[in-house]
Amino acid sequence: MGLESEVAQLRRGDLDALSGLLTRYQNRLYRYLLRLVRDPAEAEDLFQQTWIRVAEKIRQYDSRRNFEAWLFTVARNIAIDHLRRMRPESLDEPIEGAPGESAATRLPSRERPVLDGIVERERTSRLAQALDLLPVTHREVLTLRFEEEMKLEEIAEVIDIPLSTVKTRLRRALDRLRQTLETHYPGEVWQ
Repeated sequence: MGLESEVAQLRRGDLDALSGLLTRYQNRLYRYLLRLVRDPAEAEDLFQQTWIRVAEKIRQYDSRRNFEAWLFTVARNIAIDHLRRMRPESLDEPIEGAPGESAATRLPSRERPVLDGIVERERTSRLAQALDLLPVTHREVLTLRFEEEMKLEEIAEVIDIPLSTVKTRLRRALDRLRQTLETHYPGEVWQ
């Protein structure tokens, strides 16, 4: 069954279609939420809240929009509300004492890993550690662009900001990530 068909079924009130959508997006959506909140238990709770909200609000979904962007927008709004309640400090500030390897780096993906081999896995681990040190706003845009492979326009729709702001955040996030990598792993070339 195709995505449009599942969405249409869910809009008609057939909750069985929710199962197909959940299967289709479970790893990607959970990984995204985990990147934002950095705690597996919190990410699981937010994941469940997202699907409950999808079931509740599906009739408000405009079928002319991209469903994936709408789904990630719902998840983002729930996660940001959660982060604001739990961490009243700015979401633009880096988090001190970020853990090393996160559960998001261990999630299975249907796509072939970008980095192969033992040396490349080590670099991936270091990259994940550096990503965990970035502020939420930077992790979010990097995750949506490079892990979820969303177009810049889709990211703007998910985050509800202008395209030019997405471009600026992405550039700043990449610069900040490079600085973090060079600071924590001097002598390595990060390109």
